[in-house]
Amino acid sequence: MREPDFQLDGWCLDDGEEYRQASPDTFWIPDSHEREGLQPGDHAKLIFRISVDDENEPVAVERMWVLVRERIDGAYLGVLNNDPYAVAQNDELWSGIELPFSARHVIDIRERGEETIALAVQTPKKRWPQT
Repeated sequence: MREPDFQLDGWCLDDGEEYRQASPDTFWIPDSHEREGLQPGDHAKLIFRISVDDENEPVAVERMWVLVRERIDGAYLGVLNNDPYAVAQNDELWSGIELPFSARHVIDIRERGEETIALAVQTPKKRWPQT
């Protein structure tokens, strides 16, 4: 499954491990065991790099929560659980869209509960292309 691509999709995910390596004293992320062990219903916070229509600042960076739906081939499929501030409502990057991510993208975790486990099995507003 392909990861989001900035040129193709207008947004992508930043690597949280790279942020941690660049600033180990100030940028905390959960340990790899936690990031690699996410279950349906858990929330993962990811860093999104988004193309915006502003010639002075053409890229916005936002931290948003994603609800984990399932694990596939060592990666995760989740549903965006935030609306980005940088762009108007759309069908490509808005709450309810499905997106893939990896453990290296995760910068924070909220553990699942009964309500989030039930939400994780619902059909997303838009599925991620499987090719």
